[in-house]
Amino acid sequence: MYGLGRWGNRLTESVQASSRIRIVKGISRDPGKHAGYSKKYAVPVITSYEEVLGDPQIDAVILATPHSRHHAQIIAAAKAGKHVFVEKPLTLTRADAEEAVAACRAAGVTMSIGFNRRHAPAFVEMRRRVRAGDIGEVLHVEANFSGPSAYALKPGAWRATRSESPAGGMTPRGVHTLDAMIQLGGSVSEVYAHSNRRALAADIDIDDTTSMLFKFAGGATGHLSTVMVTGEIWRVHVFGSKGWLEMRGDNELSAQGLEGKPERITLPAVDKEQLTLEAFADAVAAKIPFVVPPGEAINGVAVLEAITASAASGRPVAIR
Repeated sequence: MYGLGRWGNRLTESVQASSRIRIVKGISRDPGKHAGYSKKYAVPVITSYEEVLGDPQIDAVILATPHSRHHAQIIAAAKAGKHVFVEKPLTLTRADAEEAVAACRAAGVTMSIGFNRRHAPAFVEMRRRVRAGDIGEVLHVEANFSGPSAYALKPGAWRATRSESPAGGMTPRGVHTLDAMIQLGGSVSEVYAHSNRRALAADIDIDDTTSMLFKFAGGATGHLSTVMVTGEIWRVHVFGSKGWLEMRGDNELSAQGLEGKPERITLPAVDKEQLTLEAFADAVAAKIPFVVPPGEAINGVAVLEAITASAASGRPVAIR
């Protein structure tokens, strides 16, 4: 486990009872800061990524590191023959995403991305119904993933910089809903975005309010927004020619046909992080190269890059 912050701890915790994946070593620039982690999980913490890559007893690496480091760390792992699980976003540019994918493909290693909400029960059911044609042709997709998390950022922290967090809430939050939209509507072909700082103090140098319009290659349209200085909300809403489906949170789904009242569906809770990491382990065992299809992964990064470009220029940006 490379990166032992809040999320690295959460990922480690999620697989403590798993029989399919085990975390055996942590990596940090300052192992002394993570004595509690090491004691709690019985995982030694070292400083050297290269040592892990050279250890024949380690099959894979999990990267919960700053976004800008993913590209080089993925390529190094692939060259060492290690399978790679990388937290989202995969990279910050399309070119880097394509190189990371190519490196894993060339090395014959499995790569996965930490899109844990692919395993949210409401989204699993939503995706199943869309693909079964229950709501007809997909016409429009809306999504919002917002909350107050930017208020907890500290000046100088890597997440509080534009270089690591372009378009504000897109890297910690919006990429999840973007991934859902791509699964439901297909590849995004055009982006028109607005992104600015409305409520954050000047010493937190990121945007806090970002709104985007999308065109999908298949003809559907979309709208995505993420606000990092408001109340918590997770929402994905897909409209089709025969009705719509909406999820709010992980376990609640509503379905509406052309007539009648909405159907309310409550699904049992799961540990999304455990399922995500176990799906990675299963793919490694089955020699499946990509858990998240490369086309979807690369398109998501291209959209992230286009959002920043569109917000800066004030014009739509096409994605080839």
